[in-house]
Amino acid sequence: MSARRTKFYLDKRNGKLMGVCSGIADYTGIDATLVRIGMVLLTIFAMGPIAPLVYLVIGWVASDKPREFYDDPEEAKFWQGVRAKPSTSVRDVRSRFRDIDRRLADVEIHITSQNRRLADEIESLR
Repeated sequence: MSARRTKFYLDKRNGKLMGVCSGIADYTGIDATLVRIGMVLLTIFAMGPIAPLVYLVIGWVASDKPREFYDDPEEAKFWQGVRAKPSTSVRDVRSRFRDIDRRLADVEIHITSQNRRLADEIESLR
């Protein structure tokens, strides 16, 4: 079974303790340092002793990020956008395909249209 790019994974390669905060940062596209600071502030001001327990449970339950996901930073950025706003990603891909299709149609029209000047030049070379 192939690993899904839209699933949450622990990022142990970039993690400090168990890779939970770096996994959250990778999943959302937020800087890992900000996620770590947010975790500390959440622990101190909001959740108290429950936050470290939640952290440990996530670290125990979540799976490690597959090695093939570390390859291309541009692809990682694309998948972060897909996870954050899937409808926007679909709209962007459709827009790109429309633009490529329009440009391809322009090339096709240019190649298949009657180019009288080019035809005259070819005739003069014979």
